[in-house]
Amino acid sequence: MIGSSPRRKEDRRLLTGAGRFLDDLHREGLVHLGVVRSPQAHARLVKIATSDAAVMPGVLATWTAADFPELSRGMPVVYGGAHKGRPFAQPVLAHDVVRYVGEPVAVVVADSPAHLADALEAVRADYDPLPAIPDVDAAMTTATRLHAGWADNVALVARGAIGDAERALAGAEVIVEGRFKHPRLSAITIEPRGVLAYPDGESLVVWSSTQNPYSLRDTIAAGLALPVESVRVMVPDVGGGFGPKGLIYPEELLVPAAALRLGRPVKWVEARREHLMTAGHDREQVHEARIGFGRDGTIVAIDDRFRADVGAYPVQGDSLTLNTVNHLPGPYRVPHYRSSGDSIVTNKTQNAAYRGAGRPEAVFVMERLMDLGARRLGIDPAELRRRNMIRPEEMPYRPGLTYKDGVPIAYDPGDFPEAFDRALALLRYDEWRGRQRAQEAGAVRRLGIGLACYAQGSGLGPYEGATVRVDPSGKVYVFIGVTAQGQGHATTLAQIAAGELGVPFDDVIVVAGDTALFPFGNGTGGSRVTANAGPAVARTAREVRRRAARVAADLLECAPEDVRLEGGRAHVAGVPSRSVTLGRLAHVALKSKTLKPTGEPGLNACTYFYPDTVTWTFGTQAAVVEVDVETYQVRLLRYAIVHDPGRAINPMIVEGQMQGGAVQGIGAGLFEAVIYDSGGQLLTGSLMDYAIPRADDLPDLPVVLTEHPSVINDLGVKGVGESGAIPGAAAIANAVEDALADPALTLGEAPVVPARLFAATRTPRP
Repeated sequence: MIGSSPRRKEDRRLLTGAGRFLDDLHREGLVHLGVVRSPQAHARLVKIATSDAAVMPGVLATWTAADFPELSRGMPVVYGGAHKGRPFAQPVLAHDVVRYVGEPVAVVVADSPAHLADALEAVRADYDPLPAIPDVDAAMTTATRLHAGWADNVALVARGAIGDAERALAGAEVIVEGRFKHPRLSAITIEPRGVLAYPDGESLVVWSSTQNPYSLRDTIAAGLALPVESVRVMVPDVGGGFGPKGLIYPEELLVPAAALRLGRPVKWVEARREHLMTAGHDREQVHEARIGFGRDGTIVAIDDRFRADVGAYPVQGDSLTLNTVNHLPGPYRVPHYRSSGDSIVTNKTQNAAYRGAGRPEAVFVMERLMDLGARRLGIDPAELRRRNMIRPEEMPYRPGLTYKDGVPIAYDPGDFPEAFDRALALLRYDEWRGRQRAQEAGAVRRLGIGLACYAQGSGLGPYEGATVRVDPSGKVYVFIGVTAQGQGHATTLAQIAAGELGVPFDDVIVVAGDTALFPFGNGTGGSRVTANAGPAVARTAREVRRRAARVAADLLECAPEDVRLEGGRAHVAGVPSRSVTLGRLAHVALKSKTLKPTGEPGLNACTYFYPDTVTWTFGTQAAVVEVDVETYQVRLLRYAIVHDPGRAINPMIVEGQMQGGAVQGIGAGLFEAVIYDSGGQLLTGSLMDYAIPRADDLPDLPVVLTEHPSVINDLGVKGVGESGAIPGAAAIANAVEDALADPALTLGEAPVVPARLFAATRTPRP
């Protein structure tokens, strides 16, 4: 089954409207919770009055922070990694100071959404405004401190170094430098967040659109002082996650607390405006970077210093900034490198790990530097990249950095130049260069070509597990601790199990999203499911296969090593007529003593896979654009995607993941940006203001996969989920700058919207 592309198991149910998403769920006696949010970016909360709302029709309860002493410990704070940050406290409900527009200050519960909306409007709060910190530049110069006891507004500093960058740059023959800014982005999931909770006897049941049900379970138990075993978190169908749904938010504690208070089901569903305002943002970084070359184009050294805007609460610790530090060298030989990234707090919503999680920013800077270097050296951008690319014979290449899991980085086997050349061929690079050269001087519509390459650490542990059970009906059930938000796990993992057990693909059922059915999982994110849960499923299925062979050998009167499992049956090798169904074996395994030596009846097993470190995948994306130099409208004409997933379990799903991610990267390059004004007010609070790509903005997105199996797991798989989103903004910016063909022009900021291009081309330059 591995390497084939059966249709996704999920699609018929979802496409025919039979999916069950959070807002589809209903319980008898259900009531609705809404959140009163701060309209101020930074202020003291002087007074909040809920009395008018409390007496309105249909209102069951109004609560502020003072009403929830059980939640006074606040939101969980996790500072992992090598770079420890300054301590901070994030309240579930703000009670003294608010730090971003949209921060929760009170909740209202009502019997209907209509009554709830009216009551929310009736809550009154008085604020004493404080100076707002709207961006990282202001954060470094203001006397205002966002968190008490901090000497400045820097939460932590992440660093990485190879060799002696300062000394090497002093000897470089050519140096180019620039200031680069990646835009702040929102993950526009088709379904916003939601939570439904209700007491069930001695237990608390919580339905959530979370990407990490086990972490949420543990947080709810700790926050509400409940035994962990009494909290059951379940995940319905989820319409996209992309990382921000992996965070834990105040609403995910408030809804369970309200359900326990009222003794009935309580539901909260996020509105789109709330999503844009309060679901975690990502990507906003400002870099000052230099790269040194020899005259032949060989990279000598890179020096990069950057500031990451992590919003009001630095809940991601060093995870995202360290990703940027470690991924900037990418697929190139960089003998000397220095990077330092400051995580800086501002009066914006907290940051989250949005698809790519620090890597797109790194690639944006590196690939912009490569194009600037090519221009200065007079070398074709493709040729400059080839000259510096790590060769396959250098693998496993060790750049000299340490990953965030504490393990020195060693790139998996791969052929970076092959992927690069295949991307050029897919784009028809030489043909487009020819068209570009043939354009008339002074043409209004100008062609540009942009390239962007990446190497990506993916599949972070610490582990994932799986239980595989063969039912007497012959069906195979696979229980896992990771959940899907559209990735196709139920198909990919079923293919792995079907291949190992020799059963029809349709007979495998993957069960996920229920903390009562599997002991623990570490969540979906970081391109980790196939690289962690995949090997766990394979290993567990092999153990079940061994158990089945033992039972079959007893029934078929042969040695276990002579048993073959194919087509849902076990037969003697070379004698297909001597066979028994897998369902029959499952029945016998439960009823007989055949498996007594193993200490457990039945055809079932549970195992875990602990990777030694991450896998390293890689690829290239390339773009052709047309820029109208009168209107500065940018039209994307052609796009090429090449990626190495190690082994593609289901190539169709991998290609779809790469295309979806690429659209998000293209969006960052052409359209998307979360914008706040100088007072910390969100200006992009709807999809009328926050632009995302439409179908008619995009050409076809062809994908080519190369396959160089990983050595980290026995399936050879690498990450896929985030990869497509990583290089797009860089490829677009490079293409637009190439089209403008102004040697003095540097496009240091995305997205490359017309107003920005107009201003850049008219800025006086020396």
